[in-house]
Amino acid sequence: MIFLTARTQVDDEQHGLELGAVDYITKPISPPILLARVRTHLTLKAAADFLHDRNAYLEQEVERRSEEARHRAEEVRASHEVMLVALASIAETRDNETGNHILRTQHYVRQLAEHLSRLPRYAGKFDDQTINRLFKAAPLHDIGKVGIPDRILLKPDRLTADEFEIMKTHTTLGRDAIETAQRRVGIRVPLLEVAKEIAYSHQEKWDGSGYPEGLAGEAIPLSARLMAIADVYDALISRRVYKEPMSHEAALEIMATGRGGHFDPDMLDGFLDIQDQIRAIADRYGSDEPAAAELKQRFDQATG
Repeated sequence: MIFLTARTQVDDEQHGLELGAVDYITKPISPPILLARVRTHLTLKAAADFLHDRNAYLEQEVERRSEEARHRAEEVRASHEVMLVALASIAETRDNETGNHILRTQHYVRQLAEHLSRLPRYAGKFDDQTINRLFKAAPLHDIGKVGIPDRILLKPDRLTADEFEIMKTHTTLGRDAIETAQRRVGIRVPLLEVAKEIAYSHQEKWDGSGYPEGLAGEAIPLSARLMAIADVYDALISRRVYKEPMSHEAALEIMATGRGGHFDPDMLDGFLDIQDQIRAIADRYGSDEPAAAELKQRFDQATG
């Protein structure tokens, strides 16, 4: 059920969703947006049915594994399951750039972590396993935005103070969603612990002016500090409903002004050191074709 209504109050929307509606659209209705939302919900239903049908097969595969490898197999299965559901849920934002943004930021994070691992200050902090977890967890950084109303998430104008307060809750919503998924799976998954850090803290700033907790300096998790740099860079070079894309050079110039304010200064220096590799990633995944190909390959690997 999707509500099409002239009732625009937040309480009305909350009541409608609590009654079981999958969406709540206020008038005036835009036919293209309405059709896009209907298509999204049909796609999510088809994906849910597919995952349900695959569940029995996946369980049989896990049972055939040896006892020695059982724990790792359960971690992989649980992580894939949550990620597939999360990525499907992200489609609710109806952002055509979402898939490419996920891939680009993943690769930025891995490239930066690999570079930092070779620096004395970060010795031992970014081993191969940690970098792999960072890479896999990065797509969930904005998962909480599925709980932000479209009137705020897709607003082309500057948000009001009240709207921004609602937008800021996506960090808590994301952390709580991943925590709930872990409880339902029934095991603690290190990968998802990293994902929770990223989702909850990637909007914190080095000088303490960020949110949700106003953490400063090294109190901010390493994973979140990496994600902050990757996310801001990609936001600057990407088209959004409220802005045109910015050039690579202009984006780096703006980010440099945030050294020691918005960003961990040493991490940002590392990011600037590898700016050619970062540009190459942005160029490679700037169009839909390579992004779609990589997502399909990962899906095939996850589903066997």
